[in-house]
Amino acid sequence: MIEPVPVSETLPETAGDTTPERPWPVRHLTQKVKEYVDRMPPVWVEGQVLNLRRWKHLAFLTLRDVEADVSMSATLPYAEVEAVAGGLADGARIIVHAKPAWWTKSGSLQLDARELRTVGLGELLARLEALRERLAAEGLFDDDRKVPLPFVPNLVGLVCANQGDAEHDVVVNARERWPSVRFEIRRVTVQGAKCVPETTAAIRELDAHPGVDVIVVARGGGSLEDLLPFSSEALVRAVAECATPLVSAIGHEKDSPLLDLVADMRASTPTDAGKRIVPDAMAERRAVVRATEALRAAIEARLDREAATLISYLTRPVLVHPDRLVEPLSEEITRHHSAARRAQGALLRAMEAHLAGLAASLRALSPQSTLDRGYAVVRAASGAVVREARVLAVGERVALRFARGAAEADISVTTP
Repeated sequence: MIEPVPVSETLPETAGDTTPERPWPVRHLTQKVKEYVDRMPPVWVEGQVLNLRRWKHLAFLTLRDVEADVSMSATLPYAEVEAVAGGLADGARIIVHAKPAWWTKSGSLQLDARELRTVGLGELLARLEALRERLAAEGLFDDDRKVPLPFVPNLVGLVCANQGDAEHDVVVNARERWPSVRFEIRRVTVQGAKCVPETTAAIRELDAHPGVDVIVVARGGGSLEDLLPFSSEALVRAVAECATPLVSAIGHEKDSPLLDLVADMRASTPTDAGKRIVPDAMAERRAVVRATEALRAAIEARLDREAATLISYLTRPVLVHPDRLVEPLSEEITRHHSAARRAQGALLRAMEAHLAGLAASLRALSPQSTLDRGYAVVRAASGAVVREARVLAVGERVALRFARGAAEADISVTTP
């Protein structure tokens, strides 16, 4: 257990010098924080008024950030509040010139304001216009970035208020047109400091949902101040990064936050959004019926035309009496056939005569005709034809060829 620090002991000069054995008492720490805060100069701070109340000549209020859930207490002379035209009420946006002050007893930081300015409508519009021009220059509002909505979404992601008619208007009108449509609903705060972080988180969650085909951000109408969160740069950039098609249905026709410009489609009201995200089932059914009837009529007309064409073909003479085309050709074929037979006969006779002549010539030149006249052909043992007796020797055997038959003989005598 650490022993308490004796009162008489000297405290460390700086926070870095403190140790478990030599800590600062709380009273000393708060005094050090006060000294540090007191060195800060006055600063201009913008925020939204909450819990405004009066005590004697001072006004007490909470100054809340317009886009984050962060707030600080502040005081200022009540005369500054009375000087505001039309009065000052909770929800108003103001700019105060204040000196940060640290209360050592409670350990809290607050703003000691001396001057107050209200953020008027004109200034808000000027800021919005400057932001719009800057984001447009980056291409966040370009048409080529916008994604077309699916024809029939299976699951619709809906970001809407915890309470209000926007959810009812979107869901009821969508299901009247397409009864089978399903919704994945995220209910958020739609104005004030929590609006931007909750709406941004809901959009990112639905964008990451694998079944969501389209996202609708819906809110009823309101004042310019109420709709300012939907012109927040953080929200606009979150929508620009969204891969799922997104429909903006904020306010009414006259309301146009920057969310409308970055969204893939703008609906004038939540009711209009419910009608835009799904087709009309009855209208589509009627269109299918009309298309079916038109297709049937087109097919019947085509069949009628083809039948008429076929009938016209069947009534043509060439199809009624097709033999009339063949008859002239048949006669011509007969003529050509007769001519071919005559030519072939003449050719055969000429060839026969030529062949007979060749046969006569062959017979005239053939040794057989000589043999037929009583001569014989003598061949030596070598097979050569014997033309002279002197080539034969006595006793040599020779072969004799007659007109009919053959014989062999031995040479007994030779006469030159």
